[in-house]
Amino acid sequence: MEQEIFEQAYVLNNLLETHVNDNNYILFDIPTDIQKVVLVASGSSYHCARYTADLFGNVANIEARAIYSSEFLLKSAVPHEDTILYVFITQSGETSDTNSALQKAKELGMRTLCITNKKGSSIWEGSDFQIDCHAGEEKSIAATKSLTTQMLCCTLLVLKYAAHKGIDIAPFIEQLKTLSKSVEETYKLQPKIKKTAKFLSKFKNMVVTADGISYALAKETSLKIKETSYINVYSSILGEFMHGHLAVLNNKQAMIYVSVNELNYTAIKNLNKIKDDYNPALCVIGCSNEKISPKFNLDIPCESPIVKSFCLVVIIQLLALEIATALHKNVDKPHGLNKVVK
Repeated sequence: MEQEIFEQAYVLNNLLETHVNDNNYILFDIPTDIQKVVLVASGSSYHCARYTADLFGNVANIEARAIYSSEFLLKSAVPHEDTILYVFITQSGETSDTNSALQKAKELGMRTLCITNKKGSSIWEGSDFQIDCHAGEEKSIAATKSLTTQMLCCTLLVLKYAAHKGIDIAPFIEQLKTLSKSVEETYKLQPKIKKTAKFLSKFKNMVVTADGISYALAKETSLKIKETSYINVYSSILGEFMHGHLAVLNNKQAMIYVSVNELNYTAIKNLNKIKDDYNPALCVIGCSNEKISPKFNLDIPCESPIVKSFCLVVIIQLLALEIATALHKNVDKPHGLNKVVK
């Protein structure tokens, strides 16, 4: 897992050079007459889908939603207008419920696009359009480089649609060219992350909160710690957490807040109320604020929110790795978990 975390600066740079030419033109094919996007995935790939749905709205002004593959299969009625694109995200290309969801969409006559790390897989062969993640072989159970390459593919997909709408994407592409260097800078936080992890490893329960686009990263934080350390962790949008859920803080537990963007007034108010009422051990991943006082703040200076999102994911991965290591867990072979395709 650690080795693959540290491969990310290289594979992300390689992916960018593969899919974007010297004129900043994004090379893969997409259907152009699209007004809405539905992203379908499971596990870490769903968190990528959730992040991408927000990015579509924020950058390309296109309505998008993310849905779990298993949930999509249970719905009797799903969106199926002619101007909808279904995007299926899976590391292996063989995730059973995601492939079943693809077949359901095709039966409705929908146009489909897959983002996968496995050319020639079932999802690749069954989709109308394909994007290759180029992450290379991933042996660790916990998705690391496969997730960030999915995120970069999705970001490029959003930017390609933005360009079709006449939006100038050159500034975004220039920001992405700094991604590899920013990730390398993030690696230097490992000693501080290790110290934070040692403290958090003492807790049997944790809650991870966030607002807006950062919520997808909060969900990934929860999953990464669960699957590597077996700690009881759950995630919640901070605003929703204030509606009754915060009662769980009556039990001693740590709280993690994830923020790609500067904290707004409401987030500061909610975090301070939580501190006053419950005083949990608070760790902030990303932007903090002088008006709150977390026990730990893991952050990397970065002007681009998109680039910062990737850096925070790397921090999250290293934090999960170090918590598991502190608890003497085998991160590469979590009990009861198996990888479908390496």
